Amino acid sequence: MSNLTAWDKVTMARRLERPKALDYINSIFEDFIEFHGDRCYGDDKAIVGGIASLEGMTVTVIGEQKGKNVKENMQRNFGMPEPEGYRKALRLMKQAEKFKRPIITFIDTPGAYPGIGAEERGQGEAIARNIMEMSRLKVPIICIVIGEGSSGGALALGVGDKIVMLENSVYSILSPEGFASILYKDSTKAKEAAEDMKATAKDLKKLGIIDDIIKEDKEGAEKDFEGLTEELKKYILKNIKKLQKISPEELIEGRYEKFRNMNG
Repeated sequence: MSNLTAWDKVTMARRLERPKALDYINSIFEDFIEFHGDRCYGDDKAIVGGIASLEGMTVTVIGEQKGKNVKENMQRNFGMPEPEGYRKALRLMKQAEKFKRPIITFIDTPGAYPGIGAEERGQGEAIARNIMEMSRLKVPIICIVIGEGSSGGALALGVGDKIVMLENSVYSILSPEGFASILYKDSTKAKEAAEDMKATAKDLKKLGIIDDIIKEDKEGAEKDFEGLTEELKKYILKNIKKLQKISPEELIEGRYEKFRNMNG
């Protein structure tokens, strides 16, 4: 595993066969009930969310959902949410706060959808509002990067008390191709960009951006999915129990300090 380059990990994170958010939700939690719509415009299938049970505890789970084939990806917009997706997620998070339910998010997106309609309906505002609101929610939040976490599309579900990445996931400000186009004026230098971006779990743990890394099978998350979900379940349970012992005020203060410290 140590021989994999940053680009290798980008490629693994994007594989069609890599488990998606709903795979984790249905494997880790029981009795998942999906909720739909943002109560404003519509229902975005690139984001799934609802309530579920975890060892008898009710939690709110939200994830960015890619497809496993072309048809599914068309339905899920390739995991690129539009404003109504982020507003649906925020609606569920505010509901979780009201009923004192922990929140678990699964991050897996190449970025927020950049279409004209999305911009007209307030894409930037929806992302910014989610980041702001998540920073002050009074319940525990665990954010898990399971595949490709890129741009504001990932950050909109990424403000939590614990940020964890699967070993072969990536988390960055934009795609290596986009980075190469902007910085090097040459999108073909994506492999070089992947190294320079420090977007792997190992790099981000070293930089203090994330808290923990969940190990995968050497051939990828799909090879021992049962073992991986068991480890993730243990991690979520352990950390929720710890976070529930902290007062809401201390949770918010800790979250604030956590993200302020990322700047140095």
